[in-house]
Amino acid sequence: MWTKHHKKRRFGRLVLPAITVAFLSYFGYHSIHGDFGLEGMEEFERQRVERQARLDVLVRQRQILEKEVALMSDGSLERDMLDEKARFSLNLSRADEIVIFH
Repeated sequence: MWTKHHKKRRFGRLVLPAITVAFLSYFGYHSIHGDFGLEGMEEFERQRVERQARLDVLVRQRQILEKEVALMSDGSLERDMLDEKARFSLNLSRADEIVIFH
């Protein structure tokens, strides 16, 4: 009968737990501090809210411009709208008018 005697090493028992701890530490750190971790998601959310607010402002400006274009191009050009735009573009006013800058 053949028998093998293995000397029990203390180092051998610690290899698998050490690798496991290193593995979990690496992925745990990156799940919080990585680009797609918790801090990264907070940054993405902050940028999304900021850009949504900017989009809302741009949509409102576009609606105002579309309304002005519709008033000027619906076939019956309103004289007041045309007069207002021309005066604003040319920076002119009549002698009997009061101009208020805001």
